[in-house]
Amino acid sequence: LEVLDPEQNFSFSDHYLEVPFDLSHVMFITTANVLETIPPALRDRMEVLTLPGYTEEEKLGIAKRHLIPRQLEAHGLTPDHLSFTDEAIRLIIVSYTREAGLRNLERELATICRGVAKKVAEGETEPVCITPEEVPKFLGPIRYFAEVAERTAEPGVATGLAWTPNGGEIIFVEATKMPGRNNLLLTGQLGEVMKESAQAAMSYVRSKAEELGIAPDFYEKYDIHIHVPAGAIPKDGPSAGVTLLTALVSLLTGRPVRNDVAMTGEITLRGLVLPVGGIKEKVLAAKRAGIRVVILPEKNRKDLEDIPEEIRKDLEFHFVHHVDEVIRLALTPEEQR
Repeated sequence: LEVLDPEQNFSFSDHYLEVPFDLSHVMFITTANVLETIPPALRDRMEVLTLPGYTEEEKLGIAKRHLIPRQLEAHGLTPDHLSFTDEAIRLIIVSYTREAGLRNLERELATICRGVAKKVAEGETEPVCITPEEVPKFLGPIRYFAEVAERTAEPGVATGLAWTPNGGEIIFVEATKMPGRNNLLLTGQLGEVMKESAQAAMSYVRSKAEELGIAPDFYEKYDIHIHVPAGAIPKDGPSAGVTLLTALVSLLTGRPVRNDVAMTGEITLRGLVLPVGGIKEKVLAAKRAGIRVVILPEKNRKDLEDIPEEIRKDLEFHFVHHVDEVIRLALTPEEQR
């Protein structure tokens, strides 16, 4: 820590040479995937610059200009041996990787290059052009699907947006009810903050039941179970508040959530929607999943400037102050029940 402390690093001495030397004019640059694992004393001595993940278009451009030429050279190939169509690269980006960076994309490209290099070594001279139809022959079945429509077809399921070290992700909040008396069961490896968000959502629904078209005594007759898959992945943070509340209202009113809507935002007991972080990554995740409508807190409107125009033009954004606006936007109309 003395190396990074401007009050001490003008005369730093290590444990081996024990000769003091001046480090006060050195700029140290460090990188990390997750801030939470950095010790507080070390983080306090750093200026934190948060870098967003790459968009699909940026990944495509980097793959064409840098990753593919590098992998061709590494495997003893030339563009005469192997080429990729843009559609094939997009398929690999969307359906075979899920990350903010490029590491797995380069790994998949390397797998294809190895397959072609093997053919060349066996004497095949026919040039190979990788199209979307050819990709599964080298990489196997598609790994990631846009499954929003199937998951949100029934009341009680809402689509949220979450930030992870690998970039943005969509999450599904599932709620169901069973005969019982006012028990709230939470599963899916939820952290303390997310559990408190679920309890706040439940309290709001109980306090506003009649206004929401819900039987005021529902909690006396039913237990509520909220689950956030996948169960093996830990989850935490306040940004799923609006999603938890929407899933509860959907369940108790019998109105499904629109399958083209995703949302993020913290909630209060008064129903206010508070700002959250990671907006760019969350919006990119919505775009990947085929979402058309994104609901964000009003105070996150300024973050839209960080999102490329080619992403914004394909999405419809709604900025909300209160959960009543979220419910009106997210749930299907009563006549469609």
